[in-house]
Formats: sequence, C-alpha cells, structure tokens
Amino acid sequence: MARARRITANLPAELLDEALRVTGKGITETLVTGLDLVRRTRAYGKALALRGKVHLDLDLDKSRERPRR
Repeated sequence: MARARRITANLPAELLDEALRVTGKGITETLVTGLDLVRRTRAYGKALALRGKVHLDLDLDKSRERPRR
C-alpha cells in the first residue's frame, strides 16, 4: 500500500465476525480484501458492458503457433 488512512467505522458485529472467519485474517486485512472485491466487481461490470462492442481480428491458429517466451 502506498498510502494508508486511519478510519473509524461502525460495522454490524455479525457481519464482521463472519468475514473474519471466512478470510482467516485480521480486521484490517479483511476490510482491505472486501474493498478490493468491491473494486474488482465494478471493473468486472465495466468489462461486461463492453461485451459485443469490442471486435478483435485474431487468427487463433496462428496465435497458437507462436513460440512461448
């Protein structure tokens, strides 16, 4: 993390307890994981919105013949 912010938040106890059990991490790590999931979900939604709008002209057979690095 480049920069951190200290916050105070009122969270539902049951929700926090369950999240801690699921992640097996501490409070900070669990909250960071949750916030990252929110960010990824938004990016995924944006990518889905592009479905059918981006047209790529690829030759898959030729692409598969390329030597690997």
